Amino acid sequence: ACARLAAGGALRAADAILDGEATAAFALVRPPGHHATPTQAMGFCLFSNVALAARHAQARGCEKVMIVDFDVHHGNGTQAAFYADPSVLFVSMHQHGIYPLSGEETEAGQGEGRGATINLPLPAGAGDAAYARLLETVVAPAAARFEPDCLLVSAGYDAHWRDPLAGLQLSTTGYFQLVRGLRVLAHQHCGGRLALVLEGGYDPPALAHSVAASLHALLGDETAPDPLGIAPYPEPLARIEAGLYRVRALHAL
Repeated sequence: ACARLAAGGALRAADAILDGEATAAFALVRPPGHHATPTQAMGFCLFSNVALAARHAQARGCEKVMIVDFDVHHGNGTQAAFYADPSVLFVSMHQHGIYPLSGEETEAGQGEGRGATINLPLPAGAGDAAYARLLETVVAPAAARFEPDCLLVSAGYDAHWRDPLAGLQLSTTGYFQLVRGLRVLAHQHCGGRLALVLEGGYDPPALAHSVAASLHALLGDETAPDPLGIAPYPEPLARIEAGLYRVRALHAL
């Protein structure tokens, strides 16, 4: 019952931005969805909430939907739903080498959908600077080329430096900047139509403050409170440059 309500909440967020009720929306739902494939539940996820919202948006007239997944784990279920579909651009930023052990750079779609899946696996400790770099050099040019009719986001907060499940060392301020950047892309390419759907996040203070910071970003605020501070052990930005070069070359960005 809760999973059905969560999926319905994602659809309701899509309806809000498509009906002009809101420019941006955030479905604060659980259980999450991005590991659930079209045929099975996986990793806390029963229904693929964002994938369902994407198909719902298309049924309502959006020809092209862009999905950005910034959960620390790869959105394998969302990828599976659209791997051969050129009408949905799926971009996943996630930690390399952890559950569900998918999301390599070379997983780029198949058939007519070749190139419509962009995976950005990151090393542990990547941190705020890495996310900003990916947004600028991959996500933004991919959005400009694709020109989506709406932008949906799998918003997972388990990349925060306090979260016990992984180690990407993102801060609350990093999440604010990331969502702020996605809001800019939505206004540039799809009339501001932007909907976030909650995925992971398993440290309650980090989850709470990062969601609040994301809401500040959706409202267009210039800053957001970050009482938790910066990550204690961020890695040098240079660690991601080789992988970033390969992804940009693979997708001609």
